[in-house]
Amino acid sequence: MDKRVANDLTAFRLNGAPAAAAPRAGERLSETLRERLGARDVKVGCDAGDCGACTVLIDGAPVCACLTPSLSVAGAEVETLAGLIRSAPEARALAEAFQDHGAAQCGICTPGMMVAAVALLRRAPAPGVAAVERALAGVLCRCTGYRKIIDAVMDVGAPARHAPESGEVGAAIRRIDGAAKVEGRESFGDDGAPPDTLALRVIRSPYPRASFLMGDLDDWAAARPGVVATLTATDIRGRNAFGVIPAFVDQPVFAEREARFRGEAVAAVIGAPDAIAALDDKDFPVEWTPLNAVETVPAALDAGAPQLHPDRPGNIMCRGFVRTGDAEAALARADIVAEGVFETGFVEHAYIEPEAGYATLEGDRVEIHACTQAPVMDRDSLAEILDMDRAHVRIVPTAVGGGFGSKLDLSVQPYLALGALKTGRPVRLTYSRGESMRSTTKRHPATMRVRIGATRDGRLSGLSFSGDFNTGAYASWGPTVANRVPVHASGPYRIADYLAEARAVHTHNPPSGAFRGFGVPQAAIAQESLFDELAERFGIDPLEFRIQNALENGAPTVCGQIFRQGVGARACLEALRPAWKARRAEARASNDAAKRGGRPERRGVGVAAGWYGCGNTSLPNPSTIKAGVDASGVITLHQGAMDIGQGANTVIAQIFAEALGAPVERLRLLGADTDITPDAGKTSASRQTFITGNAARLAGQALRAALLKLCNAGPEARIEPEAGAIRVIEDGRAHLLPLAGMATDSEGYVLKVTETYDPPTKPLDENGQGEPYAQFGYAAHLAVVEVDIELGTVRATGFTAAHDVGKAINPMLVEGQVQGGVAQGLGMALMEEYLPGRTENLHDYLIPTIGDVPPIETIIVEEPDEHGPYGAKGLGEHALIPTAPALLNAIRAACGVRIRRVPATPSRVRALIRGEELE
Repeated sequence: MDKRVANDLTAFRLNGAPAAAAPRAGERLSETLRERLGARDVKVGCDAGDCGACTVLIDGAPVCACLTPSLSVAGAEVETLAGLIRSAPEARALAEAFQDHGAAQCGICTPGMMVAAVALLRRAPAPGVAAVERALAGVLCRCTGYRKIIDAVMDVGAPARHAPESGEVGAAIRRIDGAAKVEGRESFGDDGAPPDTLALRVIRSPYPRASFLMGDLDDWAAARPGVVATLTATDIRGRNAFGVIPAFVDQPVFAEREARFRGEAVAAVIGAPDAIAALDDKDFPVEWTPLNAVETVPAALDAGAPQLHPDRPGNIMCRGFVRTGDAEAALARADIVAEGVFETGFVEHAYIEPEAGYATLEGDRVEIHACTQAPVMDRDSLAEILDMDRAHVRIVPTAVGGGFGSKLDLSVQPYLALGALKTGRPVRLTYSRGESMRSTTKRHPATMRVRIGATRDGRLSGLSFSGDFNTGAYASWGPTVANRVPVHASGPYRIADYLAEARAVHTHNPPSGAFRGFGVPQAAIAQESLFDELAERFGIDPLEFRIQNALENGAPTVCGQIFRQGVGARACLEALRPAWKARRAEARASNDAAKRGGRPERRGVGVAAGWYGCGNTSLPNPSTIKAGVDASGVITLHQGAMDIGQGANTVIAQIFAEALGAPVERLRLLGADTDITPDAGKTSASRQTFITGNAARLAGQALRAALLKLCNAGPEARIEPEAGAIRVIEDGRAHLLPLAGMATDSEGYVLKVTETYDPPTKPLDENGQGEPYAQFGYAAHLAVVEVDIELGTVRATGFTAAHDVGKAINPMLVEGQVQGGVAQGLGMALMEEYLPGRTENLHDYLIPTIGDVPPIETIIVEEPDEHGPYGAKGLGEHALIPTAPALLNAIRAACGVRIRRVPATPSRVRALIRGEELE
């Protein structure tokens, strides 16, 4: 039978129903499903078969839709997650298990994971770990660390682990936004773009540095059917610059005369989607003149180097500095000094969702729907770029398919807004994977020179740190990194004599920005590696050496800050003792057996600690939360903190519900939207649980007080919302508050509260002394590795991670954050290194797969913080910081070599084992 219907449509069955489309020759099935048939539950992360987010079933077999020609599915049965949820019992059971285990964090990889898992469950209803890993090996996740996904697939059909609960603080309830993620209903990036939306393509520099000259764009556009408009710097009515630090707003939306990095935007083309898809960037009328570029810090610091910014002589953007005592004198007195130079490279965020969004005009207002970590910052920056009042710019964030810091910066937003304003029509833009990797921010490469001394009793005696951080072409969050690193480079230890300096240096590379830790993971690699060297040279147990020197309550940090409570560094390290003893004994036995058998595998165990100050460094850092009760008895929480997978929606709702005294399931949540939610600040620096959580606590307490006052009830009364009223129960008696007759405000509320929290900090003086953060979080990781001493390969076989979170608002989400952070730290230590022009896809740039991340035991430590909501501390950054140094210390224990440049690739490890010179 002819599989093509009479009108030349490709006919097949989609989720059990007839479907037909007329794809272009060679069109990908992912595009046909999403753009022609509206199956937006199919996600696209790479268009190259590398990430697996687009996995669908074709006649029951899992395939990447982005690698499948649409014409090839004629007559086939195609199933996507949304269809499976409607029709397949195993998919619905899997969705329940995913929610019970917290296996969907940001949710962008979830459709691909679940579709692949359904295929497995249909042929093996009770799979083992190895079978799950094989079945899901083609789908990448950047958030979870995979372990909860494995557990969920293996747990399908088991009784529910998390029954409906009131959601009080400390309860491991499901994500309140989890159902949409596991059912394929979550809307990311441009998923919600209206029909007939124009497409936009950004034209970017192919050179690290080049001058350029535009041709006649009007004539060029007129000669190309489907092209509607072009954009350049001349279309910007306001300030052609953006940035996140007010004193360093330096990155142009469109470069005007010279491009400073490969991937910098110089123009954009807007048109019909098919016309934009067919556009060849090389045909765009721009003439390039490559110029001499400086791409390394030594080259940029050379006296004859080209200067990227005239107001920053020597290409030095800024410096950070902390000094206490006399480090040099202490080092001179030390019985042993360990020192070394450590290097880290660019690291790509590699979120599975590339930057995406769309913009529309609503009267005289422009609305931008896009993935972001900072909606209010976006609005304020766009108002300056567009020369519009802030009231005329609305940011409606979509779900965010991973951020990790890079989606704090503007990306697609200004191009979308400019495009909509110029054409008067909706405009959409999704970065390709290569475009995302070329043009967005990276983790700062660092070269760090460190000296640490200790006396013969194992006490630290002086630390000197000097670090140069490659901040790329523009500032982004470089000033934050330069100022944060000197505060943290001591680690969570008592060091009375300390000197730390950091420089952010401009080069012709993509801007380096925020990436989970703001430079602290790089510093931890150097400091924790040298701690192991000191312990080894003294003959002291590395864990006990750290415990002996750990910060405690009442001891000053290197900034002179003293915390009366909540310093959990020692508690985290002590929590590792049982695993440390057991894993080291296992490693000795394994190595003895390997040597007897002539096998090349050697096992090692390493440990490291970390700390991280939550929030901005010595700067105001407020969050505001609003809540109201309407006449129908519905309690609405206006929650403006972006949830990028970490669970802010759930945690902040739990804190608010605890303070209010009402169940979480009775709340109506309104997520971030600059029209309807107040500014909860950016999602970065591990601040949301602490700062926005405190604002939510204050709002809950204020609304509770207002409700209790209306019925003259005491503080122990219980609140129960119901239809048209609020019931307040005290001493067994119920007070009914009828709401229907009460006056409402402009938002329809009969009662409303707005509360703000700003953590107490003090500025740093010229020596970096002060109170930079109101709280720190603490962590200690133990890593077990197996090194093949012939090949140089390193395989992590287990982790134990102890984290002091003050109070675990939701323990399940804490575990998820820890496991995801460990996976990213593993990538940084063993495989990830972004090389501009060379690793601009997820095939050449390697991130951990499901087979790379071993079991992770999470130990939750609770040392309540003085300022945190119910004692809680932030967590996001801390989950990553000790991982890489623990792995490097484990490699040293396994095969005797010290890695001073990451990643520890097989070639580097093998060269060190053989005593060869490294490249």
